[in-house]
Amino acid sequence: MSMFLAFGRRRSGSGEAPGRGLPEEVRRSLPPRFEAVGEALASAGDTAPACAVVGRDVARDGAALGEALDGLRTTYDLVLGKGPDVAAVEAISLAWSEATLEFLHDLSCEDPLTGMASLAHLRSRLHELYRDAEQSGEPLARTHALVVVDLATVDPGRDAEHRFTRALRLVQVAEMMRVVFSGGETIARVRPDRAVVVVSRSALLGASVAMLRGLLGDLDLRGTDVRVWIEGLPVTPDSGGRLLDELAR
Repeated sequence: MSMFLAFGRRRSGSGEAPGRGLPEEVRRSLPPRFEAVGEALASAGDTAPACAVVGRDVARDGAALGEALDGLRTTYDLVLGKGPDVAAVEAISLAWSEATLEFLHDLSCEDPLTGMASLAHLRSRLHELYRDAEQSGEPLARTHALVVVDLATVDPGRDAEHRFTRALRLVQVAEMMRVVFSGGETIARVRPDRAVVVVSRSALLGASVAMLRGLLGDLDLRGTDVRVWIEGLPVTPDSGGRLLDELAR
């Protein structure tokens, strides 16, 4: 059953005007996850940020785009008595599409655009290493680490640039990472502006990271502040999973 079939309708005599707060009876009738959109409408605020959050949330819940748009129409009807504007529809549709694409990427072993391993594959690789470490009796924190490359946006005005542009930068970064770490290490994309490689700890690790910094410094990565660091691995697999969650956030 659609998650939006049971939504209530606004009573025509409620008489509530936008900007006076969201009446409790309307709040109770709103579609799940659409409360923030309703509050933005009631306060005459910008609904696009709330719509973007809702779009990602309902996509992760498994709702189809049509269901998300039905929820948006219901919310607008309940609060304003009219249909949604173009900006709200675009915001929720784009966010839903991006969240769905990220989910599909996580299902595969390789990111189709950058050629790097997916976050899901990185998790599997770390799980294998933790299992091997348990069998050998030598903690993984002593034998392996993560090298993280982060592309922080310098100009706040570029935050909304197209994800394809950011991905192209990450493609260049991945090539340099493969030059330095060419021994079959797992190189993964954990978010649009961050990559991680699983490496063995050795006396040469510091020199390898320095070489990577130098190669990345020669790239034309305008508008970004490139940071490279070594991230130690926790002792337990659960802690390792939480570390990946933090790096992907």
